[in-house]
Amino acid sequence: MDSESNPGSSSARERPIELDEILANLQASPGLGMPMTDYSPNNRDKIRRAYLQKGPRQPKGHKFPQSNQSGINRRFIVHWFDEFDWLEYNIAKDAAFCLNCYLFKTNFDQVGGDAFSGVGFNNWKKGRERFSIHVGWVGSVHNQAREVAYNLMHQKGHIETTVIKQTDDARMAYRICLNASLKCTRYLLRQGLSFRGHDESSTSSNKGNYLELLQFLVDHDEKVKALVLENAPGNLKLIAPSIKKDLVNACNKECISLIMSDLKDRYFSIMMDEARDVSIKEQMAIMVRYVNNKGQIIERFVGVQHVTDTTSSALKKSIDEFFSFEGLSFSKLRGQGYNGDSNMRSEFNGLKTKILREQPCAFYVRCFAHQF
Repeated sequence: MDSESNPGSSSARERPIELDEILANLQASPGLGMPMTDYSPNNRDKIRRAYLQKGPRQPKGHKFPQSNQSGINRRFIVHWFDEFDWLEYNIAKDAAFCLNCYLFKTNFDQVGGDAFSGVGFNNWKKGRERFSIHVGWVGSVHNQAREVAYNLMHQKGHIETTVIKQTDDARMAYRICLNASLKCTRYLLRQGLSFRGHDESSTSSNKGNYLELLQFLVDHDEKVKALVLENAPGNLKLIAPSIKKDLVNACNKECISLIMSDLKDRYFSIMMDEARDVSIKEQMAIMVRYVNNKGQIIERFVGVQHVTDTTSSALKKSIDEFFSFEGLSFSKLRGQGYNGDSNMRSEFNGLKTKILREQPCAFYVRCFAHQF
């Protein structure tokens, strides 16, 4: 047999093998398989579990061959399977193995010999005696390997499983808390209501729309009550102003994503207007207008862009950034509409002219609300 066909050869060990392929070609008996150390550490537990699910190979109906040992013909005694449930017999080698030690012996420093985990044991004259010695005392390598095997197959009591369960519980609690906050956020956004109140302290009679709505959910849902506001961990209340902004931004991204998926590759127009907010920052509101599959004219507000100033160049740069971020193309633009200020409709350097230079089909229509 050449080295490529032999799974135990060094070239085979160096070649990366998919886990599915390993499990499909797993030897029925550890006595014929590779040492566990030759398998990738990432795959060992899955391979061990596959062996443990099959259990030790105990061919009780097999006619065990005799061999001359110290002048007497001796053979494996089938009743040993009943006395030592971990015992495995390999027909090809006429030798006994310990399945648990084959799988887990390398996990411990006291590895001892490899009669039951490597070459196999076949000194049938001292069979029962050696099997008992192999089991040894409570803290022996064999019993440690057996305990690890049990934990692997019954992971509900295993420390790693306990940690995972705690993590799952924390994740579920966070999901309930987050869903409650999102319900409040979506309602306030849909109704166009403010989030914060003038006094959000614990003694306030009106803490603002967000906190009052969250308190309403707490009063009418026991699951939410157990995890939100007073019962939430200090770092998981989700009521800080920065958290509210994050939730609003997340909802905004979802809405814009839905609008853009409906717009797809259709022809569209843009409508814009610029203004200052209360912090004296220049902002530009953008809307898109298109026809959907049903022939309906759809107008959607898609966001407010901060601009450094209101010159036509700055406004055009903001539009370019918006188109690039949302994946829109000027080749599909068929209209533009805004007020009649010179920075917008100038025939030489206005925003209208800059867009027409890039897309001549984007006809300009002055906003009727600004004509009087």
